[in-house]
Amino acid sequence: MAGQLRERASNVSTTPILDSITEPADLKALDQSALRQLAAEIREVLVETVASTGGHLAPNLGVVELTLGIHRALDCPKDRIVWDVGHQAYVHKLVTGRRARFDTLRTYGGVCGFPKRTESEHDVHDTGHASNSISVALGLATARDLRGSDETVVAVIGDGSLTGGMAFEALNHAGHLGSRLIIVLNDNEMSIAPNVGAMSSYLARVRLDRRYRRLRDDVESALGRTKLGAAMVAAGEAAKESVKQLLVPGMIFEELGIKYVGPIDGHDIAQVQNAVTWAKTADGPVLIHAVTRKGMGYAHAEDRPDTFHGISPFSVETGKVNGSGGGPLSYTDTFGLALVAEAAADERIVAITAAMPAGTGLTHFAERFPDRFFDVGIAEQHAVGLAAGLAHGGEVPVVAIYSTFLQRAYDQVIMDAALQDLHIIFAIDRAGLVGEDGPTHHGVFDLTYLRAVPNLMLMAPADEAELVNMLHTALQAEGPVAIRYPRGIGRGVALPAEPEVLEAGRAEVRREGSDVALLAIGRMVDVAEQSAALLASDGVDCRVVNMRWVKPMDLEAITAAATTSLVVTMEENTGLGGFGAGVLEALADLGSDTPVLRLAISDCFVTHGATSRLLADVGLTPDSVRTAVLGRMRDVRGTETESGSGTAQARRRTR
Repeated sequence: MAGQLRERASNVSTTPILDSITEPADLKALDQSALRQLAAEIREVLVETVASTGGHLAPNLGVVELTLGIHRALDCPKDRIVWDVGHQAYVHKLVTGRRARFDTLRTYGGVCGFPKRTESEHDVHDTGHASNSISVALGLATARDLRGSDETVVAVIGDGSLTGGMAFEALNHAGHLGSRLIIVLNDNEMSIAPNVGAMSSYLARVRLDRRYRRLRDDVESALGRTKLGAAMVAAGEAAKESVKQLLVPGMIFEELGIKYVGPIDGHDIAQVQNAVTWAKTADGPVLIHAVTRKGMGYAHAEDRPDTFHGISPFSVETGKVNGSGGGPLSYTDTFGLALVAEAAADERIVAITAAMPAGTGLTHFAERFPDRFFDVGIAEQHAVGLAAGLAHGGEVPVVAIYSTFLQRAYDQVIMDAALQDLHIIFAIDRAGLVGEDGPTHHGVFDLTYLRAVPNLMLMAPADEAELVNMLHTALQAEGPVAIRYPRGIGRGVALPAEPEVLEAGRAEVRREGSDVALLAIGRMVDVAEQSAALLASDGVDCRVVNMRWVKPMDLEAITAAATTSLVVTMEENTGLGGFGAGVLEALADLGSDTPVLRLAISDCFVTHGATSRLLADVGLTPDSVRTAVLGRMRDVRGTETESGSGTAQARRRTR
């Protein structure tokens, strides 16, 4: 590892410092040499830990000094820090009392990979989605003003998150309210030319100097007492604003009523501390523009910041993901390759993503068809609105977004896509439980929030081959179509040489059976087949149906299922309003009284941890399904005996 981490300064102490930091106040006693050593120690811990647990490495390596500088200027937890997204808060966790447990990062029952209020009083807001930090921080600042307290509120937001519309809405309101608020813009992408950078740094130093501020205010006050002086001040202001418009990159913030400071070196702890300290004394909102380098201090992350943004466990020396190479394709890669093949045959197909080209499998598409690929930044609402316009114009847009992020574009899905009955394909990645990223990223609501939308067709593949066919089906259909599929590798099945069009609303019977009908959707089809094999050893004959479609549903398959003693629905989605609820509604419409067991995620937010452990927790493993079915079968048979209705076979003969 030593060969990949940048060397420490030669004059630092060999006595470890990080283990002695139990709260942010401990940072204030350290001199600059000790702070440099601390930063190096933090980077070593970050690399070692994430190499073992996986996580967001590059963003955290880039904010080591920024975090230390902010905390040295504040008095937390009295002062409040709101981290946008929160994936860059590992350093914050290390200096707020979680060093001893940091090796449990992202593991079941361990330290969460995002801020979590139940973990620490220093975590102000449970985050995980982008662009909301300024809104939350402004609310905290407004609440402070209403109750007359004096704490400082800081929002730390990245330049990527600033592309989200919610951030601009909050900036607009912050400038209007004029509340005392600090916004730290962590800019890890912008490259500043020397001349522009030198001028901007000079202006930042001047604005940070209280003597300049007092002199300026005193002179303007004195001149303003006479008509001639007032005219001079006005003329001077006009000239000053003209120069600043040309030279200062932050004038857009100034025009919104937000003081701009920067750009500053986000890897200089003293600069960050001084900027935040000054901003605490300012009236109204202040934006501090800090330039950082993603992956700073670890060569592999510096060279490949996108790869190390969020990474699985890896080798520290080589930077390669453990076990990478070979094996089945992931659902994401399968989708990406299939879309490229479809686009090669149909030039109307365009692809849209919201700042996640690699995460959604669209990298190959972007390389092959750059003129037909659109990355709109963290702006899911705009992504769907853009797709609507493209569809109106005769194109066939495919919008690839994670399930949990599509929630933010729900209004556009309804109003701009479904109401218009436009042919837009929603490729919904990370559907279901996503493991270590936890509750902010689990895609367990999409079946519910999409099933209610008129005109929208909704399906979920049982394996990666079916995903290829479903994409082809969606592209050949009319109106809006959504396909939801999970994170991770597929089952290793062979992909179709030529994709086929699946019949809308038609399920697939995977196994015949007469006692129990297991109706499953998506990844749960495999679990249903394994459960049926287990139940067979208990003498329970199970019918397994890959339902494929959540909307429209296969009513014939549901009618056939109702001839058994028990209908079991299985979905990796909340049980409220999802697939199982749809089956219940269909059975009610059919007038069926067959008992139904719905196996889904209960009405709660599921924690973080390995997906296999989480599926066991929510009762969606073969063993869990077996236990649940046997228990319900005992209840059903007991009820039948008490009612005198006879055996399950007799019940079926009367239908």
